[in-house]
Amino acid sequence: MLCITAVAAAMASCNSSKNVLYMQDANVNVPETITNMQQITVQPGDKLTIMVSCKDPELAQMFNLVETNTRIGQQKSYNNYVSAYSVNEVGDINFPVLGEVHVAGLTRTGIAELLCHRLESEDLLKDPVVTVEFANLRVSVIGDVKSPSTYEITNDRVTLFEALSMAGDLNVTGKRDGVYVVREEGNKRTTYKVDLRSADVMNSPVFYLKQNDVIYVEPNKTKAGQSSVNENSFKSAGLWISVASLLTSVAVLIWK
Repeated sequence: MLCITAVAAAMASCNSSKNVLYMQDANVNVPETITNMQQITVQPGDKLTIMVSCKDPELAQMFNLVETNTRIGQQKSYNNYVSAYSVNEVGDINFPVLGEVHVAGLTRTGIAELLCHRLESEDLLKDPVVTVEFANLRVSVIGDVKSPSTYEITNDRVTLFEALSMAGDLNVTGKRDGVYVVREEGNKRTTYKVDLRSADVMNSPVFYLKQNDVIYVEPNKTKAGQSSVNENSFKSAGLWISVASLLTSVAVLIWK
């Protein structure tokens, strides 16, 4: 009997590990070519901070959206900050002097190169340097993770694993084969399902995330059933109290 119990425990432990471990079929120490690497590109609705500089700072200043906040207290103070360009519904920004510039589908580097070329080729600036940053890049992680929230992205490239690590990783009760990524592109919304237990997750179209992606981690049956278990337990307790009360009443009547 003891041997049977030990074998059963070992089998249960093995099965549990298969449900929890990531990338169980990965080829360890074998270099693989990355074929689906993606950098985040600009989409309508994004906001961009763009700074232009050159040898003549005053000339470059006209291309920078610098605003001043005035704070009045015991001593008046002025704080300058760079405002963001909004990408409109057709993927354009309204850039000083240049007018409408199409940026949708470009990376930060691509936008910087485009603006440098335009500024120089149209004799507006000599040897310009353009720096582009995303101002509202974020992804949301919800479901059975330690810290569900919306997280800011600071890199041009962020993977699904990085986003999950921002959220503190999955709880033990989170289904590794029940991770969903909801992505909106243009007027379409697509839901992808990935299995973190397989190394094939790295070939998924959502392994490299895009702005505004929503990641949902499904809880396992035990976690999902906790609310109903608690409810049933409560109902069961109420039932037994009623039964006990009835038996007490019957006993009193009998003894009388």
